[in-house]
Amino acid sequence: MTIRIVHLSDIHFGCENADALEGARRFILEQAPDLVAVTGDITQAGYPREFAAARDWLDQLPCPSIHTPGNHDTPYWSVVGRLCWAFRDYGRYIGPDAFESASLPGVQAIAINTARGLQPRLNWSKGQVRLEDAALACRRLAAGEGLKVVICHHPLMEVTGGPMTGRVWGGVAASRILAEGGVDLVLTGHVHSPFGHPLPFADQRTYAVGASTLSLRERGVPAGFNVIEADEACIRVTAQGWIKTHFEPQRSWGFDRRPRTPGETSRPAASAA
Repeated sequence: MTIRIVHLSDIHFGCENADALEGARRFILEQAPDLVAVTGDITQAGYPREFAAARDWLDQLPCPSIHTPGNHDTPYWSVVGRLCWAFRDYGRYIGPDAFESASLPGVQAIAINTARGLQPRLNWSKGQVRLEDAALACRRLAAGEGLKVVICHHPLMEVTGGPMTGRVWGGVAASRILAEGGVDLVLTGHVHSPFGHPLPFADQRTYAVGASTLSLRERGVPAGFNVIEADEACIRVTAQGWIKTHFEPQRSWGFDRRPRTPGETSRPAASAA
Protein backbone atom coordinates (compact mmCIF):
# COMPACT_ATOMS: atom_id res chain seq x y z
CA MET A 1 0.00 0.00 0.00
CA THR A 2 1.37 3.42 -0.95
CA ILE A 3 0.40 6.48 1.07
CA ARG A 4 0.53 9.90 -0.57
CA ILE A 5 0.70 13.15 1.41
CA VAL A 6 0.88 16.69 0.04
CA HIS A 7 2.80 18.83 2.52
CA LEU A 8 2.07 22.57 2.34
CA SER A 9 3.50 25.29 4.53
CA ASP A 10 3.75 29.06 4.95
CA ILE A 11 0.95 30.02 2.57
CA HIS A 12 0.72 33.41 4.30
CA PHE A 13 -2.77 34.33 3.12
CA GLY A 14 -2.59 38.11 2.75
CA CYS A 15 0.79 37.70 1.06
CA GLU A 16 0.09 34.51 -0.88
CA ASN A 17 1.48 33.71 -4.32
CA ALA A 18 -1.90 33.56 -6.05
CA ASP A 19 -0.69 31.74 -9.17
CA ALA A 20 1.27 29.11 -7.24
CA LEU A 21 -1.60 28.64 -4.81
CA GLU A 22 -4.04 28.03 -7.64
CA GLY A 23 -1.53 25.62 -9.17
CA ALA A 24 -1.30 23.75 -5.86
CA ARG A 25 -5.10 23.54 -5.66
CA ARG A 26 -5.27 22.06 -9.18
CA PHE A 27 -2.48 19.61 -8.36
CA ILE A 28 -4.32 18.38 -5.26
CA LEU A 29 -7.63 18.11 -7.12
CA GLU A 30 -6.00 16.08 -9.90
CA GLN A 31 -3.81 13.85 -7.72
CA ALA A 32 -6.26 13.33 -4.82
CA PRO A 33 -3.65 12.46 -2.16
CA ASP A 34 -4.60 10.57 0.97
CA LEU A 35 -3.84 13.57 3.20
CA VAL A 36 -2.87 17.25 3.01
CA ALA A 37 -0.66 18.46 5.88
CA VAL A 38 -0.35 22.23 6.44
CA THR A 39 2.52 23.17 8.75
CA GLY A 40 1.69 26.68 9.87
CA ASP A 41 1.89 30.34 8.91
CA ILE A 42 -1.39 29.92 7.09
CA THR A 43 -1.89 33.70 7.35
CA GLN A 44 0.40 36.69 7.11
CA ALA A 45 -0.76 38.70 10.13
CA GLY A 46 -3.49 36.64 11.78
CA TYR A 47 -6.34 38.87 10.55
CA PRO A 48 -9.84 37.32 10.42
CA ARG A 49 -10.12 38.11 6.69
CA GLU A 50 -6.91 36.13 6.06
CA PHE A 51 -8.20 33.17 8.04
CA ALA A 52 -11.51 33.36 6.16
CA ALA A 53 -9.68 33.23 2.82
CA ALA A 54 -7.64 30.28 4.06
CA ARG A 55 -10.77 28.45 5.21
CA ASP A 56 -12.43 29.00 1.82
CA TRP A 57 -9.35 27.61 0.05
CA LEU A 58 -8.99 24.59 2.33
CA ASP A 59 -12.66 23.75 1.88
CA GLN A 60 -12.03 23.24 -1.84
CA LEU A 61 -9.63 20.35 -1.25
CA PRO A 62 -10.99 16.86 -2.00
CA CYS A 63 -9.17 14.98 0.76
CA PRO A 64 -8.69 15.04 4.53
CA SER A 65 -6.31 17.66 5.90
CA ILE A 66 -4.45 18.35 9.14
CA HIS A 67 -3.11 21.73 10.25
CA THR A 68 -0.97 23.40 12.88
CA PRO A 69 -0.46 27.11 13.54
CA GLY A 70 2.69 29.14 13.00
CA ASN A 71 3.89 32.35 14.60
CA HIS A 72 2.14 34.40 11.88
CA ASP A 73 -1.20 32.81 12.84
CA THR A 74 -1.32 34.92 15.99
CA PRO A 75 -2.38 38.61 16.01
CA TYR A 76 1.03 39.50 14.62
CA TRP A 77 0.90 43.27 15.16
CA SER A 78 -0.92 43.26 18.50
CA VAL A 79 1.07 42.51 21.63
CA VAL A 80 -2.14 42.45 23.69
CA GLY A 81 -3.75 40.04 21.21
CA ARG A 82 -0.75 37.75 21.20
CA LEU A 83 -0.75 37.74 24.99
CA CYS A 84 -4.47 37.30 25.61
CA TRP A 85 -5.97 35.47 22.61
CA ALA A 86 -3.05 34.24 20.51
CA PHE A 87 -4.92 31.43 18.71
CA ARG A 88 -8.54 32.55 19.06
CA ASP A 89 -9.09 33.30 15.36
CA TYR A 90 -7.05 30.30 14.28
CA GLY A 91 -9.44 28.16 16.33
CA ARG A 92 -12.51 29.85 14.86
CA TYR A 93 -11.51 29.34 11.24
CA ILE A 94 -9.02 26.46 11.02
CA GLY A 95 -9.28 24.11 13.98
CA PRO A 96 -7.63 23.17 17.30
CA ASP A 97 -4.29 24.89 17.83
CA ALA A 98 -2.78 21.68 19.26
CA PHE A 99 -3.20 17.94 18.81
CA GLU A 100 -5.41 18.03 15.74
CA SER A 101 -5.18 14.51 14.36
CA ALA A 102 -5.96 12.44 11.29
CA SER A 103 -6.40 8.68 11.32
CA LEU A 104 -6.63 7.05 7.90
CA PRO A 105 -5.85 3.61 6.49
CA GLY A 106 -2.07 3.44 6.36
CA VAL A 107 -1.29 6.73 8.09
CA GLN A 108 -1.71 8.33 11.51
CA ALA A 109 -0.90 12.03 11.94
CA ILE A 110 -0.97 14.46 14.86
CA ALA A 111 -0.12 18.16 15.26
CA ILE A 112 2.05 19.79 17.93
CA ASN A 113 2.00 23.56 18.39
CA THR A 114 5.50 25.09 18.45
CA ALA A 115 4.27 28.68 17.96
CA ARG A 116 3.82 31.15 20.81
CA GLY A 117 2.27 34.60 21.01
CA LEU A 118 4.94 35.86 23.39
CA GLN A 119 8.13 34.46 24.88
CA PRO A 120 10.72 35.72 27.37
CA ARG A 121 13.20 36.47 24.60
CA LEU A 122 13.55 39.26 22.04
CA ASN A 123 12.46 37.17 19.04
CA TRP A 124 9.07 35.84 20.14
CA SER A 125 8.51 34.28 16.68
CA LYS A 126 11.01 31.48 17.27
CA GLY A 127 9.78 28.05 18.31
CA GLN A 128 9.13 26.36 21.61
CA VAL A 129 7.99 22.80 22.27
CA ARG A 130 6.84 21.08 25.45
CA LEU A 131 8.47 17.72 25.97
CA GLU A 132 5.24 16.36 27.39
CA ASP A 133 3.54 17.27 24.08
CA ALA A 134 6.09 15.21 22.14
CA ALA A 135 5.62 12.26 24.50
CA LEU A 136 1.82 12.51 24.26
CA ALA A 137 2.00 12.59 20.46
CA CYS A 138 4.04 9.38 20.49
CA ARG A 139 1.60 7.62 22.78
CA ARG A 140 -1.38 8.59 20.63
CA LEU A 141 0.34 7.51 17.43
CA ALA A 142 1.37 4.20 18.96
CA ALA A 143 -2.30 3.25 19.25
CA GLY A 144 -2.72 3.17 15.45
CA GLU A 145 -1.20 1.39 12.48
CA GLY A 146 0.74 2.66 9.48
CA LEU A 147 2.97 5.65 8.77
CA LYS A 148 3.31 7.79 11.90
CA VAL A 149 3.52 11.53 11.23
CA VAL A 150 3.97 14.52 13.53
CA ILE A 151 3.48 18.02 12.15
CA CYS A 152 4.60 21.32 13.70
CA HIS A 153 5.64 24.71 12.35
CA HIS A 154 9.26 25.16 13.40
CA PRO A 155 12.03 22.67 12.53
CA LEU A 156 12.87 21.12 15.88
CA MET A 157 16.56 21.01 15.00
CA GLU A 158 18.43 23.57 12.94
CA VAL A 159 18.64 23.01 9.18
CA THR A 160 22.22 23.04 7.90
CA GLY A 161 22.54 25.80 5.33
CA GLY A 162 18.97 26.96 5.88
CA PRO A 163 18.04 30.60 5.18
CA MET A 164 16.91 31.22 8.78
CA THR A 165 16.81 29.56 12.18
CA GLY A 166 14.03 28.07 14.25
CA ARG A 167 15.88 28.14 17.60
CA VAL A 168 13.26 25.93 19.13
CA TRP A 169 13.45 25.75 22.90
CA GLY A 170 13.26 22.06 23.76
CA GLY A 171 13.63 21.05 20.12
CA VAL A 172 16.57 18.67 20.44
CA ALA A 173 15.08 16.84 23.42
CA ALA A 174 11.69 16.63 21.67
CA SER A 175 13.38 15.22 18.57
CA ARG A 176 14.90 12.47 20.67
CA ILE A 177 11.51 11.65 22.21
CA LEU A 178 9.86 11.44 18.78
CA ALA A 179 12.64 9.25 17.38
CA GLU A 180 12.62 6.90 20.37
CA GLY A 181 8.82 6.80 20.16
CA GLY A 182 8.91 5.40 16.64
CA VAL A 183 7.61 8.42 14.70
CA ASP A 184 8.39 8.11 10.97
CA LEU A 185 8.11 11.75 9.81
CA VAL A 186 8.28 15.17 11.45
CA LEU A 187 6.88 17.69 8.96
CA THR A 188 7.62 21.40 9.40
CA GLY A 189 7.86 24.74 7.61
CA HIS A 190 9.04 28.19 8.80
CA VAL A 191 12.32 28.40 6.87
CA HIS A 192 10.62 28.63 3.42
CA SER A 193 13.08 26.13 1.97
CA PRO A 194 12.61 22.37 1.47
CA PHE A 195 14.83 19.89 3.28
CA GLY A 196 14.94 16.29 4.42
CA HIS A 197 17.28 14.48 6.82
CA PRO A 198 17.22 11.75 9.48
CA LEU A 199 17.12 12.77 13.13
CA PRO A 200 20.35 11.61 14.82
CA PHE A 201 18.65 9.55 17.53
CA ALA A 202 17.51 5.97 18.14
CA ASP A 203 17.66 4.01 14.85
CA GLN A 204 17.94 7.20 12.74
CA ARG A 205 14.78 6.28 10.83
CA THR A 206 12.76 9.23 12.00
CA TYR A 207 13.01 11.89 9.29
CA ALA A 208 12.66 15.66 9.53
CA VAL A 209 11.11 17.10 6.36
CA GLY A 210 10.47 20.78 5.63
CA ALA A 211 8.40 22.39 2.88
CA SER A 212 8.84 25.62 0.95
CA THR A 213 6.33 28.49 0.94
CA LEU A 214 3.31 29.24 -1.22
CA SER A 215 3.68 32.95 -0.53
CA LEU A 216 5.59 35.82 -2.08
CA ARG A 217 8.07 35.58 0.80
CA GLU A 218 10.57 33.38 -1.04
CA ARG A 219 14.01 32.78 0.42
CA GLY A 220 16.21 31.66 -2.44
CA VAL A 221 13.99 28.83 -3.71
CA PRO A 222 10.74 28.91 -5.69
CA ALA A 223 7.32 28.81 -4.08
CA GLY A 224 6.32 25.19 -3.72
CA PHE A 225 5.28 22.20 -1.63
CA ASN A 226 6.29 18.60 -0.98
CA VAL A 227 4.81 15.37 -2.25
CA ILE A 228 5.49 12.46 0.11
CA GLU A 229 4.96 8.85 -0.98
CA ALA A 230 5.48 6.00 1.45
CA ASP A 231 5.22 2.25 1.04
CA GLU A 232 6.31 -0.49 3.41
CA ALA A 233 10.00 -0.12 2.58
CA CYS A 234 10.65 3.48 1.58
CA ILE A 235 9.59 7.10 2.03
CA ARG A 236 10.10 9.35 -0.99
CA VAL A 237 9.91 13.15 -0.74
CA THR A 238 9.76 15.37 -3.82
CA ALA A 239 9.93 19.16 -3.46
CA GLN A 240 7.84 20.77 -6.18
CA GLY A 241 8.73 24.34 -7.26
CA TRP A 242 6.58 26.88 -9.11
CA ILE A 243 8.23 27.86 -12.40
CA LYS A 244 6.17 30.76 -13.82
CA THR A 245 3.18 28.68 -14.96
CA HIS A 246 3.58 25.19 -13.48
CA PHE A 247 5.24 23.06 -10.84
CA GLU A 248 8.43 21.12 -11.50
CA PRO A 249 10.36 18.74 -9.20
CA GLN A 250 13.25 20.63 -7.62
CA ARG A 251 14.79 18.16 -5.17
CA SER A 252 14.02 14.69 -3.89
CA TRP A 253 14.98 12.46 -0.99
CA GLY A 254 14.58 8.74 -0.42
CA PHE A 255 14.53 7.26 3.10
CA ASP A 256 14.38 3.67 4.35
CA ARG A 257 11.39 2.97 6.57
CA ARG A 258 11.71 1.38 9.94
CA PRO A 259 10.90 -2.35 9.55
CA ARG A 260 7.83 -3.59 11.37
CA THR A 261 6.43 -7.06 11.69
CA PRO A 262 2.71 -7.58 10.95
CA GLY A 263 0.59 -6.18 13.77
CA GLU A 264 3.51 -4.44 15.46
CA THR A 265 3.09 -0.86 16.64
CA SER A 266 5.67 1.66 17.76
CA ARG A 267 6.93 1.60 21.31
CA PRO A 268 5.16 4.33 23.29
CA ALA A 269 7.44 7.10 24.45
CA ALA A 270 8.15 7.37 28.11
CA SER A 271 6.77 10.38 29.94
CA ALA A 272 9.03 13.41 29.48
CA ALA A 273 10.70 14.57 32.66
